[in-house]
Amino acid sequence: MGAVPLTTQLGDENRAPGRPATRARRRWGLAWRHSGLLALAAVLVAPGMWMVSASLMTQAEVLSGAILPAVPQWRNYVDIFDRFPFGVFFRNSVLVTGSVVLLNLLFCSMAGYALAKFNFLGKRLVFAFILTTIMIPFTVIAIPLYLVVHQLGWINSYQGLVAPFAVSAFGIFLMRQFMASIRDEYLDAARVDGAGELRIFFVIVLPLARPALMTLAILVFITNWDEFFWPLIAATSDEYRTLPVGLAKLQEAGTSSSTQWHLIMAGATIAVLPIFVLFLAFRRQFMQATSGLAGLNE
Repeated sequence: MGAVPLTTQLGDENRAPGRPATRARRRWGLAWRHSGLLALAAVLVAPGMWMVSASLMTQAEVLSGAILPAVPQWRNYVDIFDRFPFGVFFRNSVLVTGSVVLLNLLFCSMAGYALAKFNFLGKRLVFAFILTTIMIPFTVIAIPLYLVVHQLGWINSYQGLVAPFAVSAFGIFLMRQFMASIRDEYLDAARVDGAGELRIFFVIVLPLARPALMTLAILVFITNWDEFFWPLIAATSDEYRTLPVGLAKLQEAGTSSSTQWHLIMAGATIAVLPIFVLFLAFRRQFMQATSGLAGLNE
C-alpha cells in the first residue's frame, strides 16, 4: 500500500479536535434547553403546589404567606364538609357533569354517524351550519338561552344545568370526522344480514369509534366540570350550585381576613382531584386518540 499523503494526515489531525467541541456545544445547548423547560414547568406547577400546601395550613399560616405548613392540618378536608354545604356542591358537579358527558356521547355520536354515513338533502348545509356555531361565543347566546330556560321553569333545576350542554357542535364534528373513516363494507355486510340501523350503530359503529368517544368524554368532562358562568346564573340556591360556583360563594361569605382560605384551598384541591385522576388513568388512550384524529379523512 502507498503512503498516506501528509496533507491528508494533517487534515485528519485538524478535524479531530473539532468533533469533541461540537459535541460539547450540543450538550450545553440541550442543557440550557432542558433548564428552560424545567423553569417554565416550575412556574406553571407552582400555583397548584401552593394550593395543596395551603390546604394543609391553618388560617393564620395562609394569611402570613407561609409556603409550607408547620404541622399538616388534615382536618381541613373534613371541616370543609362540616362547615359548608361542600358535599352538595360536589354531588351536583358529579350529577351535572356525568349527565352532560353521557348525553354528548349519545347525541353527538348519532349526529356524527348520520352526517358521515347517510346521504340526504341539505347534508352539507347542515354540517356547515354546525361548524359555524362553533365560532359563536357562549356569552352571545347566554341571555336568549337564559330566557328560554326561565320560560320552561328550569331555573334552579338539574334540567336547566344539563340541557343547554347535552350536545355540542365540536362533539358532532369530532364524531363525524372519525366515523367517516369507518369502512362502509362493515355496515353493508350487517345490512345484508338483516341488521337494522340502530343495531348497526350500537353493535358495530360505537365499538369501532371507542377512541373518539373516549376523547370526547374527556374533553366534555373537563369543560363542564370547570364550568362557572352558566351555573352561576342558572342556579341561585345552594341546592343546585356546582363546585366552581360554590367555592366562589364561600369566598364571598366573608372579608379578606375572615374568609376561611385554608378550607377553600382544601375544597379547591378536592375539586381539581377528579381531573388529575382522569388524566393519569386515561393519558395513554387520550394521546393515542388525539394523534389518530389528526389524520382523519373528511
